[in-house]
This record gives sequence, structure tokens and C-alpha cells, in this order.
Amino acid sequence: MGATPALIKELRELTGSGMTDCKKALDETGGDIKKAIEFLREKGLAAAAKKSGRIAAEGVVAVKVDGGKAIMVEVNCETDFVAINPDFKAYVDEIAEQLFNSSATDVPAFMAEAWAKGGGTVEEVLKGKIATIGENLNIRRFARFENDKVIASYVHGGGKIGAVLVIDGPNNDAVKEMGYNLCMQIAALFPRYLRVEDVDQDYLESERKILDTAAKNDPANASKPANVIEKMVEGRINKQMKEICLLEQEYVKDTSMTVKAYVESVAKAVGADVSLVNFECFEKGAGIEKKQEDFAEEVAKAMQG
Repeated sequence: MGATPALIKELRELTGSGMTDCKKALDETGGDIKKAIEFLREKGLAAAAKKSGRIAAEGVVAVKVDGGKAIMVEVNCETDFVAINPDFKAYVDEIAEQLFNSSATDVPAFMAEAWAKGGGTVEEVLKGKIATIGENLNIRRFARFENDKVIASYVHGGGKIGAVLVIDGPNNDAVKEMGYNLCMQIAALFPRYLRVEDVDQDYLESERKILDTAAKNDPANASKPANVIEKMVEGRINKQMKEICLLEQEYVKDTSMTVKAYVESVAKAVGADVSLVNFECFEKGAGIEKKQEDFAEEVAKAMQG
């Protein structure tokens, strides 16, 4: 199977590439989306700014923190009108409260629980809310944090983005301020990993292969020896690490230092060991396609090309 209208549309949304380029990539890779993305990147045709995880959808991210325990949950709805409705927000807060006291480890288990305020299970109450509000609602995901460490959090834009960070260190004002600042950074820059050592090795090898092929396909590098190409690829890998690993990022409030250096400066100031343990960030609607657009005419032209 090669290019189909649906696959062309999906690849276009994932990469930002043109219809014709997407069709060619899919034809070349037998309709394999992953290989088609690699094909486009190797040819230098994929727009890096396009990310499938940023497709808009409505809803709210709520966070509840109490001592060394926290819960973060995303609840989706269809329209912004419902997302900003006080009744909907109150319902999301009730969900966060119940999750905070729940032992559920995933959404299906939570949906089967009895609703704390009565009226059936969590799922049955949700269906009732759907009938009342007149929109589809979904308890999409949650993250739980339970330990005796310092927990910091930040919620942006009334629930558009939520971030929670776990810190190993003294529970004082300086560490709490650091945690809040870094939660804001997480919400702004969306790091994928805490440290370089956490990055998936298969991902790194795949990136090296793609970047190596792209560099060799660039006419500007035609006369460069293999060791120079290798250094270029490693340089680009290191640049990526500074973007996707929180500790390697520039600290946004003082770009003269990295986040790692900022944490070390706080540790020195408080006279105690301070380290970051883990974090989680939810962006409401990330990865959910809010509505289908009609690409029929553009796809038809691409298919004829």
C-alpha cells in the first residue's frame, strides 16, 4: 500500500511537509508512516515546527498537591465554552479530589470506582454529565506522585497546561521557589526527559542514522570527510539534548546558566543536597484532533501529480 488521502493528511499534519512530498514519501515507503517521516527528514523536507502533540482540543488540566502527594488529571470536552464554565471546572476539581484519595493506577480502574458523592460509578456519573452538558466529556489521563519529597506544581492559563516536579531536598522556601520556577519552565518548553541518561538509546541511534543520512545528502557536505560528518551529527545530537532534557536546558530566568547549574546554585545556597527526581507535564488536548478538515481538493491534486 502506498499513498492514500488519509495517510497523506496524517503525514502532512505530523511533518508540515507539502502534499506532493508526502505522497512521494508514502509511495517510496509503501505507506509506512514512520519510514515516510524518516524519508522526509533525510531529504530535508520535514518542517520541524510541526508536532502532532500540539493539535488543539478543549478541556482542563487540574493539579492537587498536599504535602508529599500530588495528582494531575486531564479532562476533555468539545468546546472552549464548556471548558471555561464554572460548573465544568468544579466537576474537574471533584475528579482531582477523588483521584487524590484513590488507589486506581489507570483510567479504566478509576472509571469503575464508586463516585464519592454518590450516584453510581465514576463512569456512570460522567455519562450523566455528558447528558446534562450536551457535549462529549472524557477523563483522559492522570499522573500520581506519592513520596516524602518536595512536590512543586504550576498550572498555566486556567488549566491549559499543568506541570508537576518532584524534588529531593529540604522543604524550605528556596527549594519551593526553585520548584515553582522549574515547573513554569517545563510548561513553557516541554522537555521530554529529565537527564541525558534517561533518553531512549533506540531513539538516539535512530536520530544519528537520520541526521547522518541528511548530512550526506546535503550537497554542501559533498567534499567533507566522514569524521567531519560524524562530528556534525554528534553536534546536532548534543543540541537536541539541550532542548529535550530539562537539566541540559538553559534556565529561562537566567540564560547564562543551565537548569542543572541553577539547581546546584540553590543547593549551595541552602547548604544541602538538592536534586530533581522526576516530572510530568500535561497540555490539554495534546495529540487530539479537534475537528476534521476537508483536504479533498488538495489531496486529489496531489494524487494526480
